[in-house]
Formats: sequence, C-alpha cells, structure tokens
Amino acid sequence: MRPCNVPTVLTRENWPIAAAMIQFANSLPDGSSVQDQPAQGWAETMREIADAGFTEIDPTDCWLRVADLPPARLAEFKQALRAVGLTVPAVSTARRSIIDPERGDEYLAYCHRVIDAAAELGARSVCFGLFGPLTEAQKQVLWFWTVDGVKNPDDPETYGRAVRGMRELGRHAAEAGLDIGLEMYEDTYIGTADGAVKFIHDVDHPAVGLNPDLGNLIRLHRPVEHWARMVEKTAPYVRYWHIKNYIRIQDESKGIYLSAPAPLESGLINYRTAIAQAIAHGFRGAFCCEHYGGDGLSVSAANRAYLRRILPKLTEPV
Repeated sequence: MRPCNVPTVLTRENWPIAAAMIQFANSLPDGSSVQDQPAQGWAETMREIADAGFTEIDPTDCWLRVADLPPARLAEFKQALRAVGLTVPAVSTARRSIIDPERGDEYLAYCHRVIDAAAELGARSVCFGLFGPLTEAQKQVLWFWTVDGVKNPDDPETYGRAVRGMRELGRHAAEAGLDIGLEMYEDTYIGTADGAVKFIHDVDHPAVGLNPDLGNLIRLHRPVEHWARMVEKTAPYVRYWHIKNYIRIQDESKGIYLSAPAPLESGLINYRTAIAQAIAHGFRGAFCCEHYGGDGLSVSAANRAYLRRILPKLTEPV
C-alpha cells in the first residue's frame, strides 16, 4: 500500500519537506490544552505553517497528540488540514520512550496508536525515540542540551526490551504501509552512529530504519564523532529525517565545546553532501525542518528553500 502523500517520482519541487511543530506550545494562553481546542484553532495554527510556504506538516506530539484524538476529532483534524492545504508525510513522537521505567508499556501502546493515526492521515513514516523527559535541570537553562539528561541504562535486559518493542512496532507499521525512523539522540541506544547501526541490525525488521537527526549530537557541549563519519555509517538506513544545523566551536586542547542553532546552509554539517549520500543509498523519505530559538518557523522556511536548491532535479524510485 503506497501512502497517498508520496509522489511516484520525486523531484526537488515535490519532495515532501514538512514543518515541525516544536515552536508551538501544547497549551493556550488561558491554560487550556491544544488537544481540546476547536478544530478552527488547529487550522489557525496550521495556517501559519502554510503562510510560511509549507505544503507539509509533521504534527509533532509536543504540540498535538493525533494518536489520542477520538475518531470524530481526528476527522476534524483531517478536514482542517484540507482546508489549509497541508498534508502529513510523517508523524513524530517526542520523549515517549517505550523503555521509560515508569510509563514504558503505556508509551508502547501509544506508539501503536501513532501508527494507526499516521496511516489514517496518509503518512508514509512515523518517528519514535528512546529519549526521556527533560530533567528539572534541563528546564532551567537556555539550551536544554547543555545539561545531561536521562540516559538509557547499560542493561542487557532493557536493551532487549527496546529491540523487541521496536520490532513489534515495525510489524505493525509494515501492515499499515509505513516506515519507522528511529531518532538518534544522545545517551540512548541510538545515540551514536555505531550504536544506531547496531540497534537497527538487532531489531532486524525491514520497516525499521533511522532518523539521523545529527543536529541532536553536534550541538552537545562535549566531544562527538565527526559528522561526516556519522553520515557515512548511517546513510544506508535513513527512512525519515529531522533536519537542523548548529554552529560548533571546539578546542580539544582546552576542553572547550560550544554550539548554537544555525540555518542549514550555515552550520557545521554539510547537508549537500549528507543528503546526496543518503539518496545514493536509496533514501526517498520525507524531511522535517526543525529550528530552536528566534523565529523558528521562518528559519525552517529558509531551510526548506535551501533543501529545494540542493535536492536532485529528478530522483527515480527505488
């Protein structure tokens, strides 16, 4: 089953490039939840996305949990999408790890609902991760990635649980005609290129690949592997791609590691090279533009334009 939002032949003009919703809060000024607001309110928010030139959106669940919408409300969301002129190539989750020590089983069930909702919305991919909630210390600083967060335990039993859970989700996704992109994130089992590749091989399901969000790693204020080596290792496994960039300053001799968000074409990662490698290995999935700080939507729109310039003029299906 081919998802309805995926062109048969990809070009730089029609390649799905979605806006993330990380710059939009999940609560309203009066304290009520976006989850419960009328569909007209969702449409007003999504109209900002369309006005920025996007034709695709990833309804990231830090904004709205489409998986928890009753059927009638999900139908309202689909109608709001149509009214604004947006489609959904993928649905991402954030900080809902299936190995969370307290809520892992709950989040596994939630991820199954994400797959069902994504299929209903005509998506091609879903994105899951193994990273936990922000700690109180992370909430107190300007950039949360400058403070260490929750780490996946060095525990074979928990690792095995993660592998089995993702394989289970992979079977469900395949039945629904979807791919899974596992988001690379520091201090998780998929927090390094080598660890991510090992995890994908251990899961061993054709529907499960990577979301090589290397921005999550190069922004860390600590030593990290060179981005080009990470791209080389992960390029064969890309299914979906959260894409962002950072300026990185480091002086190993003095132990200095600093970073700040940057537009795609101005940051450390050369995405012209990275994307070309992934496409050469068969990547035909969607991109999702993310940016922290300032007017994140406008920067994401500029990043979309950059991607349109560097993508191939024509890419045959694989």
